[in-house]
Amino acid sequence: MSILDDAVGLAKLPLQLAETANILLTTDDAVIGSTPKDVVWTHRKSTLHRYRSRGRRHAIPVVLVFALINRPQIFDLRPGNSFVEYLLGEGFDVYLVDWGSPDDEDADMGLEAYVCDELHWALREVRRSSGSEQLSVVGWCIGAALTAMYLTRDAKKEKPWVKNAVLLTMPVDTDGCLYTTWLRRDTFDVNTVADTFPAIPGWMVDVNNKMMKPVANFVVTPRRVLDNVRAGDHRREAYQSMAKWVADNPAFPARAYREWVTWMYKENRFVHGRIELRGERVDLHDIVEPSLLVVTADADHIAPRAATVPFLDLVSSDDVSHYDRRGGHIGLMAGSKAKKEVWPDIGKWLTERSDKDSFRGPMPM
Repeated sequence: MSILDDAVGLAKLPLQLAETANILLTTDDAVIGSTPKDVVWTHRKSTLHRYRSRGRRHAIPVVLVFALINRPQIFDLRPGNSFVEYLLGEGFDVYLVDWGSPDDEDADMGLEAYVCDELHWALREVRRSSGSEQLSVVGWCIGAALTAMYLTRDAKKEKPWVKNAVLLTMPVDTDGCLYTTWLRRDTFDVNTVADTFPAIPGWMVDVNNKMMKPVANFVVTPRRVLDNVRAGDHRREAYQSMAKWVADNPAFPARAYREWVTWMYKENRFVHGRIELRGERVDLHDIVEPSLLVVTADADHIAPRAATVPFLDLVSSDDVSHYDRRGGHIGLMAGSKAKKEVWPDIGKWLTERSDKDSFRGPMPM
């Protein structure tokens, strides 16, 4: 690079720094979760939304279930990069379970309330409004674990509701996970935290998550924005939509937080069938009928592949598939490559298992 090039670069730097600051400081202006939807049902803080496909071809609707931390808009991040938008284009009606923003009055909400009440009632309303007796459920992260817990109960119905389940980046056997290294220490007292906060502030959970990769989260990400601005290939919408989603952290009800940390990480109960909900043991062997697709990400530091794959040997279903794809815990489904490398495989898998035999009467509009 010549001296002239260096001089030109330095001359441009103030404008590039200003543009970078503008991108970082106007993140809240980004529009996320913009696909049109209807409210079908609400209870406490939970809401069930319905997205209607203009070219519906499949009788069995798809229900999306996300974690109790962060917001489910990650399924519908922005136009052109929305899994909801993709499914609608593939001819599925789509429903989304939004856990809302719990506060202190929800301190009593435990995992059993989310699995046995909120998720169960939401699926009941999907069956009612869609006209389909059977459903496909896509769970992600904690949402995948809650879905799997629900499947053990669904199996006890005379006619189970869930025909297909897609489980994304799901923690099952947490021994060896970074979360476990932190949370299983005697110096971390989950009871003190849960007793102090009726609803664990979202920002506390967010900071803890970011400290798993502190340099990447606090240094590399903003530096990458500047590098992209200087290179002339920055994508304001892509960065801002993701950054806005990352920053929106609902509170975690104290009882659910205590149970999640204790059962999943301190005691690793899930994989060993030692969780009980409303007096019934959560035994993954009970999952017999639904078709199952488990998706792991090769760079997932939150629910690494090794923490998920034991699930494959525990369930009793005859139709179990496993896709291991490139990406991280969130990038797997929301990254720039997801719509070409992950979504089509999930869509094809669902299409092959979404016939019209389970449909009651004419297809509703």
